[in-house]
Amino acid sequence: MKRLRWGLALLAACPGLALAADLDGSQLSVLWGVPFAGILLSIAILPLVAPHFWHHHFGKVAAAWSLVFLVPFAAVFGPGLAAANFVHALLAEYIPFIILLTALFTVAGGIYIRGNLHGSPGLNTAILAIGAVLASFMGTTGASMLLIRPLIRANDNRRHKAHVIIFFIFIVSNAGGSLTPLGDPPLFLGFLKGVDFFWTLSHIFPETLFLVGVLLALFYAMDSWYYHRREEVLPVDPTPDSKRIGFEGAVNFWLLGAVVGLVLLSGFWKSSVVFNMAGTDLGLPGLVRDIGLLIVTFISLRITSAEVHDKNQFGWAPMQEVAKLFAGIFLTIIPVIAMLKAGVNGPFGAIVAAVTRPDGSPDPAMYFWATGALSSFLDNAPTYLVFFNTAGGDPAVLMSTLAPTLAAISAGAVFMGANTYIGNAPNLMVKAIAEDRGVKMPSFFGYMLWSGAILVPLFVVITLVWFR
Repeated sequence: MKRLRWGLALLAACPGLALAADLDGSQLSVLWGVPFAGILLSIAILPLVAPHFWHHHFGKVAAAWSLVFLVPFAAVFGPGLAAANFVHALLAEYIPFIILLTALFTVAGGIYIRGNLHGSPGLNTAILAIGAVLASFMGTTGASMLLIRPLIRANDNRRHKAHVIIFFIFIVSNAGGSLTPLGDPPLFLGFLKGVDFFWTLSHIFPETLFLVGVLLALFYAMDSWYYHRREEVLPVDPTPDSKRIGFEGAVNFWLLGAVVGLVLLSGFWKSSVVFNMAGTDLGLPGLVRDIGLLIVTFISLRITSAEVHDKNQFGWAPMQEVAKLFAGIFLTIIPVIAMLKAGVNGPFGAIVAAVTRPDGSPDPAMYFWATGALSSFLDNAPTYLVFFNTAGGDPAVLMSTLAPTLAAISAGAVFMGANTYIGNAPNLMVKAIAEDRGVKMPSFFGYMLWSGAILVPLFVVITLVWFR
């Protein structure tokens, strides 16, 4: 940490290094995307072929791919541009992202739902439905961190549990966050760009209701089939029964409200106060939000009893995994996003051109699939912005004349984040928590078989009904 502070101070003190972080993606070769592809393939393959190595060295693997990008980039484009892009990714994107996730992870981890809920198909479906509603108002990360532990505990007497977690990721960690800017980062970025707070609620509610409703029905049918199989329910429940259901650490609900309030404040509060760090502008509202979130995190750790954390089996391993892997993702994604931003003039021009009809008008169906496909493997927030700008970038026009296009971009970014473990940050956190509790989760490609078989056909229906 001390080295990081000295490094940032050096960058701020050297005007020659404080170059604009903007990178002309039209001048880049697709080879600059190799480190990003490498870290994705590492996440997908190494846990299968070398699980012991991956478990102990995934942070080093992420760092290695980061250096594979950063060192040649500095050699080709100069240390100034490399430093500016590094600082921008660190200060403007990664640190705020991790601070928000850490706050939600910590506060939700301080709430213990007392009592042994028994994981019947009806109860499990009800938890997923509640999580879908909560996700749009406390974020997919907040809802996921609040409910995943009691859901795992409720099913610890079941032999088959992976499908419960998979549908939880589909519904709570992704689709449920599609109705307000609080639900998912892409929608929050749209809100900051000028999209009305309740626009998505009024324009993609039918799509969300269809997707969540069908997923809940499919889950209930599948869980019922498992539940009624012979020897599905273990004779001894690892979690003893208690007399009543309740909450311990309930004061953290107030802190959860503070997290939501701070995020909203940073969106509504406009300030001309800006601090520049090596070419990266940091606005006062964002700094207040991040400092406030750190304070909330500290307060939660101070006031939550060790007993509550012990009962929740609260630990930092899932958060550390997400922080280390996404550090590599946020860094190696820099040239990929630049190439996408270059539009038809960049290496990915064919993708951008594919979303436009021959008459020059946007094609909502193609916007839905292009945004969704990239959001499955890239960070869905910058992907949303790329296609938001590709469609013109004027919120007034996008909310009115081009409303179907903005709806397609919004739905694609949020819904299809469920296609892979890395499509949305809560996916990887839920997987890590489940595995930490002994649930055998499918591999990266194994999970994609589930999403391909269940989600993709539903996305086809959504396309034919709403985005033609």
